[in-house]
Amino acid sequence: MAYNNSVTLVGNLTEDPELRFTTSGIPRANIRLAVNHRWRDSNNEWQEDANFFRGTVWRQYAENVAESLQKGARVIVTGRLQQRQWETADGGQRSVVEIRIDEIGPSLRWATADVRRTTRESSGGYYDSGQRSRTPAGPVNPTGSYSPDEEPF
Repeated sequence: MAYNNSVTLVGNLTEDPELRFTTSGIPRANIRLAVNHRWRDSNNEWQEDANFFRGTVWRQYAENVAESLQKGARVIVTGRLQQRQWETADGGQRSVVEIRIDEIGPSLRWATADVRRTTRESSGGYYDSGQRSRTPAGPVNPTGSYSPDEEPF
């Protein structure tokens, strides 16, 4: 039996994404997300509860997130729940459940976004193409379809 661990959350960033680099230079962005739940109680008054989640995104994606999103932004996050455990200096055990982010982007319900596609350089790095188009960008083979190592959007 295969298990599927996936989660989708919609909420607001409680701080700017924190961009850090591992000792080997790999970028990692950490986010904190507040997800609010509103309901009417038995007196027909609005009540609100907030849950807070941490999430992590890696590599070029991390740099894109840090450059594009800021505190207060309403975002949609999809990913996998991941539990981390560690021991404190005084021997106590700690554990946290975080989101290993697969996708994150602004919610367009009450906002607009200016999307620019990033593309790969031959060296494996990325550059901002500056392209603002709704048509797909990227290498096209002679049959008119996109090459298999490039995303078709």
